[in-house]
Amino acid sequence: MSAHAIDRGDLNAAPAGRDKRPGLARLTKVELRKMVDTRSGFWLQLAVLGLTVLAVVITVLAGHSEDKTFRHVFSNALQPAGILLPVVGILLVSSEWSQRTALISFALVPERPRLIVAKVLAGIVLALAATVVALVVAALGTALASTSAPHAWSLPLGLLAQDIIYVATAMVIGIGFGAALQASAPAIVLYFALPVALAALGSIHALKGVIEWVSTAEALEPLTTTVMSGSEWVKALVALALWMGVPLVIGLWRLTRRDVG
Repeated sequence: MSAHAIDRGDLNAAPAGRDKRPGLARLTKVELRKMVDTRSGFWLQLAVLGLTVLAVVITVLAGHSEDKTFRHVFSNALQPAGILLPVVGILLVSSEWSQRTALISFALVPERPRLIVAKVLAGIVLALAATVVALVVAALGTALASTSAPHAWSLPLGLLAQDIIYVATAMVIGIGFGAALQASAPAIVLYFALPVALAALGSIHALKGVIEWVSTAEALEPLTTTVMSGSEWVKALVALALWMGVPLVIGLWRLTRRDVG
């Protein structure tokens, strides 16, 4: 029996870049695909689209004349995305274990923090897409409403930027909760329950001043309603640092130490 000799030239003839690690753009595309590959992710995004249209229809048909401006209709159209898209972000991370894809993902991309970065970027891309859809649906609704309200089509650029930040940061918070808990049910429950608990604590007079800085309901509410002042931005940044930064740091720490075998 003779062994087949491996020619070094054969090795050098391998296609260029075949063994390179996938780039961040490619990983982001993969994570975007994962958002619609599962039934839960697909139906959640379909629900966001349906509720966006429904919110615009209700505003146009049942709202007062002053509520049928583009600014107000667009604000209402964004609410379904701000509420439901973070659940898609949670499932994007937690499904790695519930769908048993973590072993494949981490075998192909050993640098686990790069996967989290790709998931965050994919979440931001989806949030931007949802904002564009809400913008188009709101414009159609405002046109059909034919309102005579003054400045019916007025939408300050500062407020539009805040709307984008509102949806994008909500998505990143969801991804952070999914990364920190790595299980769908507790992450979803805590994502919705913690703001309610903080709002309840805010009813206590002694805690109201603190809650205004850490509650997303208090600090981030002006994002979709009015162009924020400097003090409002400070509160919003503190709340975002807490709700985005802490879960993502915990998630990265757990992710780099968890055995996926």
